[in-house]
Amino acid sequence: MVEHTMRAFDSDLQELAKRILDMGQSDLQQIDDAIEALLKRDTVLARRVVESDDLIDTQQRDIEENAIATIARRQPMAVDLREIAGALRISNDLERTGDLAENIAKRVLLLTSEFCIDEVMLQLQRMAQLARVQLEQVLHSYQHRDVAVALEVWRKDREIDALDNSLFRELLTYMMENPRSITFCAHMLFCAKNIERIGDHATNIAETVYYIVEGHPVPEERPKADLTSKERMRETL
Repeated sequence: MVEHTMRAFDSDLQELAKRILDMGQSDLQQIDDAIEALLKRDTVLARRVVESDDLIDTQQRDIEENAIATIARRQPMAVDLREIAGALRISNDLERTGDLAENIAKRVLLLTSEFCIDEVMLQLQRMAQLARVQLEQVLHSYQHRDVAVALEVWRKDREIDALDNSLFRELLTYMMENPRSITFCAHMLFCAKNIERIGDHATNIAETVYYIVEGHPVPEERPKADLTSKERMRETL
């Protein structure tokens, strides 16, 4: 009877992990589509991204219901409870990541002007590719309980921050030098911040993977390279 119960519990945990990974794949697709829509000014694809966010919200709700049912049925302890709590935390980060991809798509729908700065778009694409890789790697670390990969993602967050800071300065310069660029650059500022936040959520997931495996938080302060709003303004004066 005990062996049967343990097998059933293992099956519940495996199903929960599978749902997390499926949700992660939905997020990766959302990021890909949102950035493609931005680069191509594809409003049809942008609307598809906005509409697809409902799927990710539904996936999160299903994970929450599955986790709560598992707790109620199995009354897990120690590492098993960490697995379930970790899944809930990760699903929350993935839901927010989907929202951020949706925000980028919504910006595409607001870009009515033909004005564009190619160098800015290349920078945004580079940022997005790095954030996507971070998310893909941290999902791999969750699937395989690979703490080394999780810590690698955790330490690389500063690279996305540095690109965000650099792009902020570049966009501000464009706006000061050419008033025609202000609307475009303002939208790109918001897109860049959304991409930077995607990187933050990948880092959150890395911390959760570490917690699931090791049983305690990462024993270091999170490496950050982003500037606060006040620091950014001070740098531009």
